[in-house]
Amino acid sequence: MELSPSAHADSFCRDRLPPFELWPRLHFDLPELDYPDRLNCARSLLDDAVERWGPDRPCLLTPTERWTYGDLRRRANQVAQVLTEDLGLRPGNRVLLRGPNTPWLVAAWFGVLKAGGVAVTTVPLLRAAELAGLCEISRPAVALCDHRSLEELEAATAAGSDGTDGTDGTGLRVIAYGGPGEDDLSVRCAAKDGVFTTVDTAADDVALIAFTSGTTGLPKATLHFHRDVLANADTFSRHILRPGPDDVFTGTPPLAFTFGLGGLVVFPLRVGAATLLVESATPLQLADLVAAHGVSILFTAPTAYRAILAAGAADRLSGLRRCVSAGEPLPAAVWEEFHAATGLRIIDGIGATEMLHVFISAADEDIRPGSTGRPVPGYRAAVVDENGAPVPDGHPGLLAVTGPTGCRYLDDPRQSTYVRGGWNITGDTYIRDADGYFWYVARSDDMIVSSGYNIAGPEVEKVLAGHPYVADCGVVGVPDDRRGMLVKAYVVLCAGVPAAPETALELQNHVKAAIAPFKYPRAVEFVTGLPRTETGKLRRSELRTRGRESTALPAPDPIPASTPTPAGPVADPSPVADANPAPNDGGCAAGCPEARVPHLPSVVVERRVEWMDTDAAGHYHHSTVVRWVEAAEAVLLRRLGLAHLFGSTPRVHFEADYRARLWFGEAVRTELRITKVGASSLHYAFTVHGEEGTEAATGRMVIAHSAARATGTTPWPAEVREVLTKAGRQAPELIENHRGGAPCA
Repeated sequence: MELSPSAHADSFCRDRLPPFELWPRLHFDLPELDYPDRLNCARSLLDDAVERWGPDRPCLLTPTERWTYGDLRRRANQVAQVLTEDLGLRPGNRVLLRGPNTPWLVAAWFGVLKAGGVAVTTVPLLRAAELAGLCEISRPAVALCDHRSLEELEAATAAGSDGTDGTDGTGLRVIAYGGPGEDDLSVRCAAKDGVFTTVDTAADDVALIAFTSGTTGLPKATLHFHRDVLANADTFSRHILRPGPDDVFTGTPPLAFTFGLGGLVVFPLRVGAATLLVESATPLQLADLVAAHGVSILFTAPTAYRAILAAGAADRLSGLRRCVSAGEPLPAAVWEEFHAATGLRIIDGIGATEMLHVFISAADEDIRPGSTGRPVPGYRAAVVDENGAPVPDGHPGLLAVTGPTGCRYLDDPRQSTYVRGGWNITGDTYIRDADGYFWYVARSDDMIVSSGYNIAGPEVEKVLAGHPYVADCGVVGVPDDRRGMLVKAYVVLCAGVPAAPETALELQNHVKAAIAPFKYPRAVEFVTGLPRTETGKLRRSELRTRGRESTALPAPDPIPASTPTPAGPVADPSPVADANPAPNDGGCAAGCPEARVPHLPSVVVERRVEWMDTDAAGHYHHSTVVRWVEAAEAVLLRRLGLAHLFGSTPRVHFEADYRARLWFGEAVRTELRITKVGASSLHYAFTVHGEEGTEAATGRMVIAHSAARATGTTPWPAEVREVLTKAGRQAPELIENHRGGAPCA
């Protein structure tokens, strides 16, 4: 293998490519992948687009701005001028980019590439310690940062700087953009004429460094060539997504994620389309933006599609023609529910930062819900064993991929782990069926994939271990309906530290303040010890097994570290199982053991299964159980004289374990009991019995008390607490179903 002559005067990246014998096999089977030796992807995506479609074509949209292709080219050229003329950037120098998804971030990215630099785009949520680590690996010469995200970057680069030249001790120059300062990038750009000759880079010159978390917590830097940037547009986008110049793209992934870079910048510009950039949005806000701006192609994670349905906002997606999901497995049930509500077929796919974007997917009639799909044209995939030998169809194994892109870590010994025998081994366990479709099984390593974010458990452990309350800890991912996986911490506390909700909240806020907030453990369980090997290595597999089997409740989002704690009692964060529960004090304000405690209220409600509750095979619906449990709650609260609370106390958690089938017409008994009265929460446990006492379902539910017009939770009034903790078991009640006008017997 031989590389083309480089345009990089700074050979940092090329010098740190892995040895050729550790590269994956690369193949360029499609004619559109036959790229010339000299190629700058910024010229192909932007300059060529202006020449083809004209400068006035809409390009970058926001809720308040509109940039044309001509606007973007002029500003990208101005950024390139600032970098080279004002800051002395040489081809091959790295430029760190930091900020939310805005037109100026896109202009900066193109400006770096036009100047022959290497773009190192980072997630704006990263903290100073994380940024310092990325800078140490990539050695940027310049940083272009949104003025709202300066604080953590300045903290990361403060060591060694005397503050007189705007650089740190390693020469990193930080320039803000979007702010009022006289040195702001926008001010500097305004002084330039916007005429710049794009550097004639080699197709195999490094264009960008993208970071991905390692399972040890040490980030891995992936190196991608100029041709790689185009290859993903010419494979997945061209053959699966099939966009056109009249499409409008939008989505939620940050541009620092290669999923976002492709879906929100590279793919639309490759075909002359426009993209709506969104800095942040809830699922409901995202649906509103889709409707308001005529979006036709949406990129987001399964979590968001699920939330849009739950919010009743499916009708606002009527203008879409393509929905793309990646970042975490897409459950078949979510696909089916979304298709039923919208008529849209979500395009699922698996990609990797090492591969740059999606390499297995399917669209339209080729989709099989629950399957990721088949290899994207231009890629090949197999399922292999630990020795690299193919496993039979229908059997699980390691996912192996090759194509026009592949893993090249920057000076990292983990290259030989990811690339084996010429294959990219992604770290996912898959099954291939006889028709060539690939079905996801699980992650093969210790990475936690939660709501599309890759989170290394050891990194979170390191932060937790630095807190004075923590004697030992282990962090793993556990299954979660909303996020795919949940970050869960098992914590051994130091002597004298109470295993209490306030302790869990303190640890959660500690993590949020130290590293990116999305990495904090949403569930905390206090334990007396952790499983370890004789050599002291943590047995994470045992923790994962424990997490799957546990029925403990996750803690809701903690109060942000920057938010003042209100006077008086705070919301009960309900961390999961307390290793040292408070003794029963007779009033349960501190929490009772989850059992049938005589003085805690409970009720049994009897009814029959209606035809809409189940199917012909006895499979009843989750919504059915929710309805039965809420009906029992209404009965219980009415019996306690607290009927006014029903419906006014939001349900913050519901989980159910289904154990047996139920049939149309069968008598069922829903037993609901209060297990704990928190400061402002109420914890229920329930059991659904079928005929002859069969235990059909068990589970838990949590509600939170909030007074009218309150902005948060409100402590229970004393008289309500007295009833909730003392009333005891209530008499059963029969709910009569009506079928065809006649009540059930």
